Amino acid sequence: MSNIRIIQTLLRNRRSILSSFTPSFWYLKGKGISLIPSSQFPSFRNTRLLPQVSFSCSTLRFVNTAASSEEDDDDDSSDEELRLQRETSEEGETSDGWEEEDEAEPRLGDGGDGGGVDLQGVPWGQRALSIAHEVLMKFSNDIELFSFKTTTRGYVYVRLDKLTHQYGCPSMEELETYSQEYKKRLDEAGTLGEIPDNLALEVSSPGAERILKVPEDLNRFKDMPMRVFYAEDAESSCVEKEGVFLLVSTEKESENCVWKLADVKDNRDPSSKGRPLSRKQKDWRLNLPFNMHRRVTLYLEF
Repeated sequence: MSNIRIIQTLLRNRRSILSSFTPSFWYLKGKGISLIPSSQFPSFRNTRLLPQVSFSCSTLRFVNTAASSEEDDDDDSSDEELRLQRETSEEGETSDGWEEEDEAEPRLGDGGDGGGVDLQGVPWGQRALSIAHEVLMKFSNDIELFSFKTTTRGYVYVRLDKLTHQYGCPSMEELETYSQEYKKRLDEAGTLGEIPDNLALEVSSPGAERILKVPEDLNRFKDMPMRVFYAEDAESSCVEKEGVFLLVSTEKESENCVWKLADVKDNRDPSSKGRPLSRKQKDWRLNLPFNMHRRVTLYLEF
């Protein structure tokens, strides 16, 4: 891949999780420039640093710009064109040339916030996926592939999950290291003709919208409030309900979850002026079969 634009940016529709994690938002244009930790920003003449922003789950993007040599010789004149704007065209690409993921409602196995793998039928998808797994073997056992997606337009989306982190977010160093190694392996495979040689890569960590698998993921986040969408009977026409709960227990033999109300703003009486839950609310329990859970996500209170 030549003329690489390396962008570290916020995931669209991602919410801030860790206020203490504040890397800078930066942009690089040039040839053969590798990712550099935010604490060691380079001083290339065509490097632009933007103000700091607070966020948790970051995105690292490698975009193949396919720019001509004439454009490289005229960086200054293209500054306006290359500004990082968050405008999206009708074709689904932002003004910096990046194709944003579809904003469809997340679902299990969608290759995005729902986890799993979605190759969208591209012939090179399986090879790109196998390389992603091979690179991951060089990391500690607490980092896993949360989701993987390829698109017909040559985009590769990877989300890494860190099992030992409260929210599943790998560090910036881990994301950068993985991105560098994976990009290198993709370039090598492209040179051999195994995959296209002009792929665009995005590596990130799951956002707050990640869908939790029932019951597999629940105990991992049992100390955190979760937003639960559920049905009270098996009828498909049953009205879906939702609540913000804490997990009490999962009962594998009976395939049942026990939930209680989380002491969060959504569950408090607006007129209570911040008082905690009542005794009746604290004693309330919801026994819910696994198959009655429609969707479970992490809950963040702002």
